[in-house]
Amino acid sequence: MADNRVPITRLNKFFSEQDFDLDLSMGEEWLLGDMNFSLVLYRVDRQRTDTDDVYGEAISDTIQFLPPVEFKGYVKIDAPTNTDLGSSKLYQSEPGNLTVSVYQKTLVELGIEISLGDYIGYYETENRVRYYSVVDDGRVVSDLKHSYGGYKPFYRTIKAAPVTDNEFRGI
Repeated sequence: MADNRVPITRLNKFFSEQDFDLDLSMGEEWLLGDMNFSLVLYRVDRQRTDTDDVYGEAISDTIQFLPPVEFKGYVKIDAPTNTDLGSSKLYQSEPGNLTVSVYQKTLVELGIEISLGDYIGYYETENRVRYYSVVDDGRVVSDLKHSYGGYKPFYRTIKAAPVTDNEFRGI
């Protein structure tokens, strides 16, 4: 099979593959060594999960999961919101959404792909895990934010919304 790779040379005068690799390794050292945010990915097994014939949604209590995978990423949790439920004068406090930045290299090394509807567990304390459902899998990485100066993409931003205990409790 022919090698169809084309070297990216648009920044070679000031930024090369070696520079990219060095910056990536320094970022990984900071993220994996200093920050050390551990998350657990619960991927939905889309082959074994029964779905509704009309909308293609998973049938209640039939969702099957692949084995959980621990991975490292940079975690940001939004502040909780206090929602006004209208004229009833009721308020509901909701936990904030989760944003995870993860290196593409990490996903490749672990052999995982994060998709919409998958669940992510994040330890808030030693004995409390909050679970989130992926609402944006961050697959589009062609913007300048996710690439190093337009050189090439190197990380993804995953967004997830908190779920209630009766929706998901881990495996």
